[in-house]
Formats: sequence, C-alpha cells, structure tokens
Amino acid sequence: MKISNPEKLILLMLSDIYDKLELTNIDTRLLRTAIHTENTWALDWEMPGVVGSDNEPTPDLVIEVINYLDMWSFLEEAFNSFDNSIKERIASEAEPFGRHVKFPGFDGNNEGSAYSIAKILVNEMGRFSRFNGRDLNSHAPLLANYARMYEVFEPIRTGLGIHRTLSPEEVIVILKAMRNRAS
Repeated sequence: MKISNPEKLILLMLSDIYDKLELTNIDTRLLRTAIHTENTWALDWEMPGVVGSDNEPTPDLVIEVINYLDMWSFLEEAFNSFDNSIKERIASEAEPFGRHVKFPGFDGNNEGSAYSIAKILVNEMGRFSRFNGRDLNSHAPLLANYARMYEVFEPIRTGLGIHRTLSPEEVIVILKAMRNRAS
C-alpha cells in the first residue's frame, strides 16, 4: 500500500490517540515504525484491511532479506548442533568465515533499506526470533556476499526442514561462497 504524506500524518495522529486512550487492538509501535522507515508493506502483513484496502506488492528487497535471514537461520542452527571437531573443520575449510557462524546483519549506512527491513521483521513483527535482541548492523556492506551464498543455499533449501538440517559440507560450501569470487 502506498501511503501519501497526509495519510501518514493522520495515521501517526491516530496512533497517538490510541496510545493516550490505552487502546491495544492496533500495534501503534509497528504502525509508527513502518511509516517512519517507509516499510509500509509490513502493515499489509500484520494489519490487513486496517490501513487500507489495496495491498502493496511485497518489495523485492523484502523477499531478498527474508531469504537471507532464512539462510542464516539454517546456518546457525546447523553450526550450533555440531561438535567441536566439526566446528574446527568448518573454521579451517571456510576460513575466515567459518570461525563465528553468526548472522552479521546489514550495513546501516550503505544497506539502510535492507537493515531497516531486517529490524522491522525481527524486532517489530517477531519473525526470525533467533536474531531478536542482536545488533543487526554489520558495519560493512554484505548484500553481495549474501547473494553469492544464497545462490548456493537455494538448491539445498528445498530438502531442509524438520527432518534434516545442513550438513557440515553444506555449511562449508555456503560459507565459502561468502568470499568475493575475484579473490
């Protein structure tokens, strides 16, 4: 949904009124955050029909960020389940990215849109709870790295789920893709 400036002002004023009256049937924090960060797609997801009738198509960058968060969830889950000898193998073979297999986030300065999408997904919408409470600012641009990793991860993703997590070999090959191909 595209919200015009006058509509944004009205929604923000209504959220203030809701807060003053202590009404709780609308998440005014999410409403404010979505408007201030230009992530109004989140309102369609969390409050369908409340803030308008025309659903905004989910932006491509939102889908991209969701894919990367999903990939990192699988990477962290698998890595945390391995014993120390396998973790050492991953650290050695996927140097330098295999030592601390933890989602680094997005660069708040150069990847601000991806960063704000991740923050609203995790902190406001309660998605990808594994990353809740973390600093999602990597302080270095990583979108291109994640794209290379996801290219390797996507064909593997279809076989993952309740009965299977990533193998050590899969974790290694995905982490190795984080390297710039030119180097």
